[in-house]
Amino acid sequence: MRDVLSIQHEITKAARDSLVKQGFLEIIPPVLGPVTDPGLRGAKRISVDFYGKEYKLMSSMILYKMLAASALGKIFAFSPCIRKESEKSAETGRHLSEFWQIDCEIPEATRDDAMSVAEQLLHDVIKHVVEKKSETLKKLDSEVKIPKLPFKRLTHSEAIEMSRRLGFDVKDGEEIPWEAEKAISMEFDEPFFITDYPTGSRGFYDKISEKDPKKLLAFDLIYPQGFGEAVSGSKREDVYEHVVQKMRSVGEDPQHYAWYLELLKRGKIKPSAGFGFGLERMTRFICGLQKISDATPFPKLPGVHSI
Repeated sequence: MRDVLSIQHEITKAARDSLVKQGFLEIIPPVLGPVTDPGLRGAKRISVDFYGKEYKLMSSMILYKMLAASALGKIFAFSPCIRKESEKSAETGRHLSEFWQIDCEIPEATRDDAMSVAEQLLHDVIKHVVEKKSETLKKLDSEVKIPKLPFKRLTHSEAIEMSRRLGFDVKDGEEIPWEAEKAISMEFDEPFFITDYPTGSRGFYDKISEKDPKKLLAFDLIYPQGFGEAVSGSKREDVYEHVVQKMRSVGEDPQHYAWYLELLKRGKIKPSAGFGFGLERMTRFICGLQKISDATPFPKLPGVHSI
């Protein structure tokens, strides 16, 4: 554990250095608020009583970082995330109910802008760790290598076709199941992107493509060798009417998001793009760990009571 945490220490240093060089400002994230991210692929949000009102523990600071980027420019935060994941997700080896994200948001940016930041961030972190902690990586039997830029890109449709060739029955228009994603990941030796997720498969804040309304301007960054998803991100939806319509279509009550919608309506939330980079998943990949619970000193696994 000490070896793993010594590498995680270098990961956080290198991530900060990379983002600062790319012009980002670090901010302190919220821990709870009236609303939080509902686009959780089956996970549930956790509520607490906050002076007589129901508040949510942050499952993601997505709405807050959109606001912060509108006011401050390019921002990032090491953000705590609490999610009530399904107990079955504990079997994947890459899910925690409490974890940390490197959250980034870029005002007036495209999806490709966000993808470029994400791949540069991962490249810089791995390069730093390989050069700084080579002996520790050997001790952990890690085979991580500095990835080449730019990363390969697959569309969601191409990923679906690949998963079917690998024996998975995956439907068009749906998220790629964990096991299929892992199998696709096993086909690669370097990180890669999956883009153009289908409309309706993700949160109300992911922007629909003007060129093809059946697709979202969303992406995932996937680790190779079976390690799976590293990042989820997108160009954000910035049209008030579109956001309200999408909220209702997924069963969300717009009244719960009053502060966000009011600012959006008044033009105070600018168009942006961004992503969240899981810190423990990055640690797991770089260290070559079998289980994500080995990437944190106090793991909270779905369905497991622990300290």
